Amino acid sequence: MGKRLYVGNLPYGVTNSELEQVFAAFGSVESAQVVTDRETGRSKGFAFVEMATDDQAQAAIKGLDGKDLSGRPLTVNEARPREDRPSGRGGGGRQGGYGGGGRRY
Repeated sequence: MGKRLYVGNLPYGVTNSELEQVFAAFGSVESAQVVTDRETGRSKGFAFVEMATDDQAQAAIKGLDGKDLSGRPLTVNEARPREDRPSGRGGGGRQGGYGGGGRRY
């Protein structure tokens, strides 16, 4: 199995196929997915790329981290495992507005 990479600071106009072409110089790209906003469909400025082998992934990190793409220096590193996020509204704290307190005389 290959290695999944995080790619940050992407120009907002970059497509999946353009990203795949950039990484193909370092080996076989299994997938390249620019992350987009659900509501607008616009790029969020980062992506995930999966390379076929660990060696190819390391070559891509060394070759592309800090390199310029359309005027922006890329951030390329190993993707961290996805963390489970709590569902629903987070937080805690008090509900409602004003605190208790009795009658004032």
